[in-house]
Amino acid sequence: MAREIFIWPVRVYYEDTDGGGVVYYANYLKFLERARTEWLRSLGFEQGALAREHRVLFVVRSVAVEYLRPSLYDDSLQITVEPAKVGAGSIELAQRVLRDHEVLVTANVRVACVDAGSFRATRMPEHLGTKIRMAL
Repeated sequence: MAREIFIWPVRVYYEDTDGGGVVYYANYLKFLERARTEWLRSLGFEQGALAREHRVLFVVRSVAVEYLRPSLYDDSLQITVEPAKVGAGSIELAQRVLRDHEVLVTANVRVACVDAGSFRATRMPEHLGTKIRMAL
């Protein structure tokens, strides 16, 4: 069975760009974050509910980004999320920013599950880990 790829559409607005109409590099991190949030939502998990009901949060532990091609004002982009590895308390994700089928940005993101009160590493809820592993 093929790995599921989640895709979230993003339109580039003027506020996302620099003076030359090119997306400012740090804004890709925002696009990637939104896609991860929507990916979790598509699996049935709201981040606010995870914090309230299970006392866990996901925080970015590391991110490696490769900027391959620029995107411009008014571009229609697709942000992908592919789970690569799921541990007891972390998730490694491969993400891409596409314009049509052209890859503009690639990112490897590792998120850690932490306790909502202490911010110490903790195991993610079992049902969440199981659901994510099914997408591998």
